[in-house]
Amino acid sequence: MKSTSTFLLASVLAFAPAPFHPLFAADNSLDAIADAYRVKLADSAGDLPYFVAKYHGPTPHSALIVLHGHPRDAGKTLAAALKAAQLAAKTDDRLLVAPLFPVSDAQAVRCHSPGVPPAQAGDALWSCSSWIEGDLDNQGNTSSFAALDSLVGELKIKWPAVRSVTIAGFSAGAQFVQHYVGFAHPPAGVKLRYVIADPGSWLYFDSRRPQPVKNDRPADWRDCNQQGDCSFDWVENRNDLCPNVDRWKYGIEAVPAFLDQNSTSVRQRYASADITYLEGEKDTGSAPGTFYKILDKYCAAQAQGPYRLQRGIAYAAYDRRFIAPHAKRDLLIVPDCAHDVACVFPSTTGRSALFDAP
Repeated sequence: MKSTSTFLLASVLAFAPAPFHPLFAADNSLDAIADAYRVKLADSAGDLPYFVAKYHGPTPHSALIVLHGHPRDAGKTLAAALKAAQLAAKTDDRLLVAPLFPVSDAQAVRCHSPGVPPAQAGDALWSCSSWIEGDLDNQGNTSSFAALDSLVGELKIKWPAVRSVTIAGFSAGAQFVQHYVGFAHPPAGVKLRYVIADPGSWLYFDSRRPQPVKNDRPADWRDCNQQGDCSFDWVENRNDLCPNVDRWKYGIEAVPAFLDQNSTSVRQRYASADITYLEGEKDTGSAPGTFYKILDKYCAAQAQGPYRLQRGIAYAAYDRRFIAPHAKRDLLIVPDCAHDVACVFPSTTGRSALFDAP
């Protein structure tokens, strides 16, 4: 058994209050806060709907794309981003964009949120969960990763002054973003950065998985929090105990054939990317607000830690030790937030991550 210890990536906490003028950010209806657009996807796959917050300057130079969670709560996610932008005074020169991965009416009963429109004729359709892992649409024409590439390209065409795009996801949207990083193909002239907030599980690039250590002894995972001084042993997993632990979406084995099969290039893209990790301080345990019932509890996910906060802390340490030891990769922990994008994104810490500024 091979193991290596690494110290926990330091967490950043921020508590400073800021005034907020609500405008329309409290309304989660997409019609109320955004204009609707559609981008035509490659290979005659259909359209991807997306929504742009109504108020921005005439010549935006940057964009923030926010990915909804499993319930396809694009309205809530965009409203949280809008509130964050208002608090940070970042609305004038920035597009705030929320794509919506359409599903069939039959699927929508399992993953629909209020204020989100149903699929329209001509839309590319996914299942409630297939888009999260980069899968092909229901007709097998294009992947959800390629759809996001198309959206970034569309923004550059419609708003040619856009030079930088931040792609942020929360919960299932964060799983999507974290997997997308290594497969992204942005258009020329656009710099991407990423914010990965409270995903339920992570993509590892080898068979190492974390075991918490404190004072050179095995530790309880609950000691690995924003106040802990946790380190990790990195242990080679046994596939016979958990056959899927190294397989996509938890690992880099058995990547779908329509995605890049060169794991070295995928890892290199991830290592060179501009990434910030964001976790809610209270997104741990099974208390109300953690949505523990829907947390991934398969053995491949449990090998990453028991709860979202601990999984995120461990992954940030893994990244710093094995993927990009020389990169500036912040792990920001948001005080007093559990699993709620409306708390995490507008927080002082969340705004710092989303807008790369105080």
